[in-house]
Amino acid sequence: MSHAAVAAPSVSLRRYGAIEASDVHDFHQVVLGLDGAMEMSVDGVGQLIDAGSAWLIPAGAQHDYAGIGENRQLVLDLPATSLAVPERLFDRARAVSVDASLTQLVHSIAARATGGMQAGDDLAVRRFHWDAAARLCAAMLADAGTTQSAALGGDGAPGAGLDFVRIDRWLRTHLSEPLRIADLAAHCGFGMRRFHQLFIEAFGETPHRYLQRLRLDTSITLLADPRRSLTDIALEVGFGDQSAYTHAFTRRFGLAPGQWRTVRH
Repeated sequence: MSHAAVAAPSVSLRRYGAIEASDVHDFHQVVLGLDGAMEMSVDGVGQLIDAGSAWLIPAGAQHDYAGIGENRQLVLDLPATSLAVPERLFDRARAVSVDASLTQLVHSIAARATGGMQAGDDLAVRRFHWDAAARLCAAMLADAGTTQSAALGGDGAPGAGLDFVRIDRWLRTHLSEPLRIADLAAHCGFGMRRFHQLFIEAFGETPHRYLQRLRLDTSITLLADPRRSLTDIALEVGFGDQSAYTHAFTRRFGLAPGQWRTVRH
C-alpha cells in the first residue's frame, strides 16, 4: 500500500434495506438524501432523511438506520485529517435541512458517480472522491439554509466561542489575500491570544494551517476547469506563485497539480 500521509475522503451512492442495521466508525460521515427516504437514529435521536435533509454523524457515534421503500443516499465519509472542515461542525450528531443549491450539487455528483466516474483508473477515482468531497464540504458551509450558524451551534457572542461557520465562509471568500489574524480577531470581537485559542478549539488547528489546507482543497475544484492556468489557480487561492503552490500541493497529495489535472476522466 502507498503512503497514507493524508487520509482520503470518500463519496458513494448507497441504498438501505428495510431491516434496521447499526454502525459505528472512526471517521465523520454525512448522509445526504437523494431519492426516496430512510430513517436514521444517531445516539438515540431519530430523523427521516429525504431529498430535503441530511445527517451529520461524528466519528464514534452509533447510528441505526433502515430504508423506506426504494431509496438512494449520497454518503460522504470524512476522515478528520482529510479536508479542511471546522472540527466543531462534528461536535455532535445533527440533522440539517438541505437547500436547493446543495440538492442540485448532490444530484450532479450522484450523476457523475453513476456515469462510470468511479470505474476508471485509481488516480481518476482518487480525483473524483477529493473533488466531490471538497465541493460538498464547501456547499455545506456556504451561506445557505443547510448550515445557518444557529442550526450548527455557531455563536458569535463574545465568550461563547467562535461562529465557526461565519469564519469559514469569510476565509473561503478571502483566499487570495494574506491572512491578518489581528484584523480577523478584532472583527470577531476578540484579542489576538483569545482568538487564536478559540480558533484551535473550533477548527482543530491554527488559523494558518487551516487556511493552507482550505486553499489546497479549493484548488482541487479549480483544477477541474482546463481553462484555468496553474498560475491563475495559484494566485486565486493565495499562493505567491505557481512554484510555491506546486510545492505545497505535491507535499500534501503526493502528486503535482499538473499531474493531478492530466489524469484522464
